[in-house]
Amino acid sequence: MIHPPRLLLYLLWLFALLPLIVAQPNRASKLLVISVDGLDYRYLRDADKLGLKIPNLRKLLREGEVTEGIEGAFPTVTWPSHTTMITGVAPAQHGILGNRRPKDEGGDYYWDVDLLKTKTLWHATHKAGLKSAAITWPVTVNAAIDFNLPEYFQRRNGGGMDLRSIESKATLGLVDKITRVFPSFAQEWMDDRTRTLATVYLLKYEKPHLILLHLVDHDAEAHHNGPFSREANAMIEYSDELIGQMLAAAPKDLVVALVSDHGFERADKVVDVNQILKQESIAGTVEMRPGLLTANDARVVEWLRAASTANKHGIGREIPKEEVQRFAPSLTKATAVFESAEHFLFGPAKTGEVFSEPTERGVHGLWPGRKDYAASLILWGKGIKPARKPRASMLAIAPRLAKILGVQWPN
Repeated sequence: MIHPPRLLLYLLWLFALLPLIVAQPNRASKLLVISVDGLDYRYLRDADKLGLKIPNLRKLLREGEVTEGIEGAFPTVTWPSHTTMITGVAPAQHGILGNRRPKDEGGDYYWDVDLLKTKTLWHATHKAGLKSAAITWPVTVNAAIDFNLPEYFQRRNGGGMDLRSIESKATLGLVDKITRVFPSFAQEWMDDRTRTLATVYLLKYEKPHLILLHLVDHDAEAHHNGPFSREANAMIEYSDELIGQMLAAAPKDLVVALVSDHGFERADKVVDVNQILKQESIAGTVEMRPGLLTANDARVVEWLRAASTANKHGIGREIPKEEVQRFAPSLTKATAVFESAEHFLFGPAKTGEVFSEPTERGVHGLWPGRKDYAASLILWGKGIKPARKPRASMLAIAPRLAKILGVQWPN
């Protein structure tokens, strides 16, 4: 029995601690983030039309919270997008501006975590005293991640990366631990099969609170053969098989976040708009990116608007100023910005020529607001109710994942 004065002191002490107790996050679930590189939302939306045999993804679609497309961050390429998904800020803020660094910085990949300008989901996890893991997630070399197989390679084979290079930057001894459980893990190339073995190992034996997994093989297939092709569809079905293996190893308190970094489009022709301007005796030039034109000269802008209205030369929609401001404020200095028409890209051709063949049949890096060009997001598992959510921004993913983990979000 507590004596009344002591009871009063106890209640005062408890009242003083109450704000700290309330402020503690609710550690609701462990979280596995599976990024299927290039999983355009249309693979999920149009699965029946495409005839995809994806029973595990269909289970997530049926039982999970599905967002009807994720608008990417500009530029919509792998390394900036993966960093946006775990920081909640645009590339201009987190500092990862492309897959590779500018030429004046050497042009190498953004390997090292020191290049980040803001905190990530693994920082929030670490601050909460929880353990994290990453498997070929971009910009994780030297990261404070407990079980780390970073995206780092000296050689590539499609979506595969040479394991020796990864091991040189990995958590000491982790490759050996996985290999003792799964001897075939130590093959030359780390591909989606062995990435899955690593994930199953972590789920069963190390049990971190957060796993960031980057599956790469579909992206390589879609670049080579085009998205929604027989080959790319087969790789989505293979990804589904691998996801099934992860679900079979998942603990009951796990939440799975299925994400992707960008959509995908088929490219048929590359148009050199500057060659057309020259042929039509229009003084001035445009700045060409694969899916984007910017122009400042008044006569050139007038010509572009006419071509856009007439659906000529692969010139698509003029992007409204407010949309440019939302996705790429640095481009607002241009008088006008145009996206490419469907299946067209912009780029230089041989002198005197207008059209050329694309080097890859499948492309991304296109404008984030492009119609039907969207990434994916499904949440499934403990505490997640079936729901359909409207199209959303990639910037909204990180704070939602932090909430699922029950960690405080700094950004």
